Amino acid sequence: MITFANRLNTVEEYYFSKKLREVNLLKAQGKPIINLGIGSPDLEPPASVIEALNESMKDAVAHKYQSYQGLPELREAMVGFYKEHFGVSLSPLTEVLPLMGSKEGIMHISMAFLNEGDEVLIPNPGYPTYESVTKLVGAKPVFYDLVAENDWCPDLMVLEKSDLSKVKLMWISYPHMPTGATASNKVFEDIIAFAKRHHILVVNDNPYSFVLNEYPRSILKYKGAKDVCLELNSLSKTFNMAGWRVGMVLGKSEYIDAILKVKSNMDSGMFYGIQKGAIEALKCSKMWFISLNSVYEERRQKVWELATALNCSYDKSATGLFVWAKLPPFMKAEKYIDMILKEHSIFIAPGTIFGSNGEGYIRFSLCATVDELEEAIARVK
Repeated sequence: MITFANRLNTVEEYYFSKKLREVNLLKAQGKPIINLGIGSPDLEPPASVIEALNESMKDAVAHKYQSYQGLPELREAMVGFYKEHFGVSLSPLTEVLPLMGSKEGIMHISMAFLNEGDEVLIPNPGYPTYESVTKLVGAKPVFYDLVAENDWCPDLMVLEKSDLSKVKLMWISYPHMPTGATASNKVFEDIIAFAKRHHILVVNDNPYSFVLNEYPRSILKYKGAKDVCLELNSLSKTFNMAGWRVGMVLGKSEYIDAILKVKSNMDSGMFYGIQKGAIEALKCSKMWFISLNSVYEERRQKVWELATALNCSYDKSATGLFVWAKLPPFMKAEKYIDMILKEHSIFIAPGTIFGSNGEGYIRFSLCATVDELEEAIARVK
């Protein structure tokens, strides 16, 4: 009898992978489903990106294997983007590594730094992939609480009182997914100091900086950050390129080299045309962000109206591609979203898929048209 690897016993199929099968089945049965659960941008990338992709097909090297480190001009565009928008200076030769989406970076970083039995600090609520990847590499997830009363930021005084001797890695994500909370300068500075005291590598997963956020920040901007920090970023949300799978990891050259050892054994380089398109995206002027956010601002107003119609409360200062909303008292998130799906054919993500501290919350995506949002509002009123 052929058996499966023991590591599969530690994880389950990704929630959205399972739930979307149910949603798609309802669609096939003729249900007019409005999907507000997934953060998959429905807008187009910049026109110059599509043009660059098309033009690249004429290049002699377009269909060959590409460098594991990406085109030199892509790395230069990435560090140029960080210099212009975050004020962070990096070497395009040694301090940036293009990725096929930042999600693969979570696996590559974990494989490069974690041994079996190492512990990893994971936010609750937070991106579920941090936990699943930690388990897949044989490390142990240790959850730290994020709560509204502390602005969804870690309570480092509580963490200091715990046994951190086996902790090797800490995941943070600001602007935070799913809550949309941002981290102040002091929060970043305190996290860096905490990491130095305990010899922990901190990774800031930072794909939402430019969506409805006036003050984009990178943890690498802060003093001493490169000694103990890496940052992941992505073109998925910023430039509506989710399906292109373009991300990056940035930080100290020794850390990047370690990740490259893993990555170079996992793929054979990013498609040339996608790299060329990514270069054009990273050159976009601030007018791109203004235009993008004008669309999302209009949509967010509608989602707020929908949340209000559902008797939910929300924080208008939150940023990002989602609205994190608190349910009325005693409502259970998964039961509630199943009821809304059944009665109104609207799919919303339950907060519990992001951790136990997500109980009592639901998450709306802004990746739906104003017409769809108005229809959703009409259905629940």
